[in-house]
Amino acid sequence: MPSVESEQNNPSLRGHLLKMGISEENWASVADSLSTNGGSLTEGLIKKKIISEEALLAGLSDYFAIPFLRELPLDHLHPDLADRVPQQYLKKYRLIPLENSHGLTIVMNDPTHYAIADELSRLLDHRDYETALSTRDVIMAAIGMAYDLKESSAKEFLEEINGESPDQIISEIDETADLLDEKSEAPIIKLVNLLLTGALKDRASDIHIEPYQFTVKVRYRIDGILYDVLNLPRRIQSPLVSRIKIMSKLNIAEKRLPQDGRIEIRLGDRNVDIRVSVLPTSFGERVVLRLLDKTQALLQLTDLGMEEKTGHLFSRLIKFPFGIILVTGPTGSGKTTTLYTALTAINSSEINIITIEDPIEYQIDGIGQIQVNPKIDLTFAQGLRSIVRQDPDVILVGEIRDRETAEIAIQSSLTGHLVFSTLHTNDAAGAVTRLIDMGIEPFLVTSSIVAVVAQRLVRVLCPKCKEAYIPGDEALAHLGIDAHTLGHHTLYRKRGCAACMYTGYRGRTAIFEIMIMEDAVKKLVLKTSDANLIHEEALKQGMKPLLDAGVGKVLAGVTTPEEVFRVTRMVKRDGETDL
Repeated sequence: MPSVESEQNNPSLRGHLLKMGISEENWASVADSLSTNGGSLTEGLIKKKIISEEALLAGLSDYFAIPFLRELPLDHLHPDLADRVPQQYLKKYRLIPLENSHGLTIVMNDPTHYAIADELSRLLDHRDYETALSTRDVIMAAIGMAYDLKESSAKEFLEEINGESPDQIISEIDETADLLDEKSEAPIIKLVNLLLTGALKDRASDIHIEPYQFTVKVRYRIDGILYDVLNLPRRIQSPLVSRIKIMSKLNIAEKRLPQDGRIEIRLGDRNVDIRVSVLPTSFGERVVLRLLDKTQALLQLTDLGMEEKTGHLFSRLIKFPFGIILVTGPTGSGKTTTLYTALTAINSSEINIITIEDPIEYQIDGIGQIQVNPKIDLTFAQGLRSIVRQDPDVILVGEIRDRETAEIAIQSSLTGHLVFSTLHTNDAAGAVTRLIDMGIEPFLVTSSIVAVVAQRLVRVLCPKCKEAYIPGDEALAHLGIDAHTLGHHTLYRKRGCAACMYTGYRGRTAIFEIMIMEDAVKKLVLKTSDANLIHEEALKQGMKPLLDAGVGKVLAGVTTPEEVFRVTRMVKRDGETDL
């Protein structure tokens, strides 16, 4: 394997990179920068955006004859790593050691760090080792996994806490510090960090801390379902809640009133925003933490889970010059994600997009975003009035909660603006009923609304353990299909493995119904606000209901009938209540 003492002066490596398409001019530019400022050749090429990281590593993999791994087997992390090697050492040089059948594999982001890899192997008592390449993000994520608190158990924390009083174990740390670097020995601090890092590792969206008479129950919401994680002694509740209040800058002394706060933390290379809700109950304060990983990329329209025909329809709708597009569904059904994705798709320098939200969940370049603040009377309605004077082309209102907001949104749409917003209703037709119930005149509803999108999230079967099966006639009847319709489709059911935490599911996707305000639907709305009749008319005009969209996911092997029934139980098909 070649040894590179001075990378930019290595003619063999230079020739190989030139063959990969790097020009002489770019090579000279990076070489000059390295001579002046020092650093690594790979870093220089990537920082100047001369070549993508993956393309560069794939080329260097051929040159150095070592494998390039796009993903790492995280179950092969070296067990003694956290005890023997400082985390910052690995972060600085972007290395991670893995166990293999022969001993040790050191995965590097820079293939010229052989001296560092030799030193790392000595720290881990390995004379011989193999090497591999991987991207910076993959290696940093593996380092974070290796150094999180997953090796600590609830029992160990309880043993530590038993020896200390609440006053001793509650202490404040810098809220901007990296949790993975936190060296404090206070058991409560370590317990809170355990809950946060464990939730992120398990892909949880929420952490529930629930006090009862004798215990404090901790649950994670993963893929929309709550799972028990810990049962803690009742006396831990007060210091645990106090620690969370300190992190979210809430009033520790106030235990009688609800409080809302926010925490911003860094976990390895991930920036995480946490919304905190504290609610007094008969057994003490109950806490819910909503986790939002800001490092996750926004979805593209093709990632939402829409069928091809539905996706094309939605793409056309979001390019309308004016009108209102509503997205409906219960809390946690992905409405905001759909709207953000739509804004990202139409965002360009040619149009002015302004949003008013509560809260702002993702920052989008090129879009003006306003945070609702009731304390200073900045409500949705008040903010929307001001937005209209900012010459917007597209407006996003986080939620239509009252008549005033609805009226201003409708006025905005009628004066040439495209307005996106959300409502909490069970189906698309229910949105019309809800607006009329708020006091909006039916003729204004029909004049302003372009379409209503209803959606639900269903869990996706784990690809590693799902198994094919033949459903019974009763299950097929519930889906509204028969054996002939099933045809050559293969249905799958859940099993459970380590990759999906033995739930059988990993991740979620959405199912949609889109109700277009056709002329026939508008005429009906002017006569009645009955959601059932509006739904039936929309079906006659070609709307595909949520249940049918779910059946499509089942036939495609994406999810199970049980999941579709769970999220569409009270949603109608052809005027009938399903299940």
